[in-house]
Amino acid sequence: QVQLVESGGGLVQAGGSLRLSCAASGRTLRTHTMGWFRQAPGKEREFVAAITGLGRVTAYAGSMEGRFTISRDNAKSTVYLQMNSLKLEDTAVYYCAADSSPISATITWDEYNYWGQGTQVTVSS
Repeated sequence: QVQLVESGGGLVQAGGSLRLSCAASGRTLRTHTMGWFRQAPGKEREFVAAITGLGRVTAYAGSMEGRFTISRDNAKSTVYLQMNSLKLEDTAVYYCAADSSPISATITWDEYNYWGQGTQVTVSS
């Protein structure tokens, strides 16, 4: 079992930045690919970014590449999502997720086994 707790969400103006954190417990983090997903009201869950177990491979959704950066510190059992140049359409609940494998930067939500409770990000004009 892996327990995930997100933090760092909040209200930010368009063009601003936020850094989300995901603290993991229960198992060695390097044995899991980690992902960030988001869900806006009335919309389906959307892939944001993923990073493999040792951090060697990352993947991003097209609209976020260049603005968001996923990273991890396995010694601290924490995964981060640095979000820059935020847009109104980035408003959503952001979820951290853990895959059962550390090998691939998985982009599909149903391949992730463990989920956090989510943190709200609201971008205002």
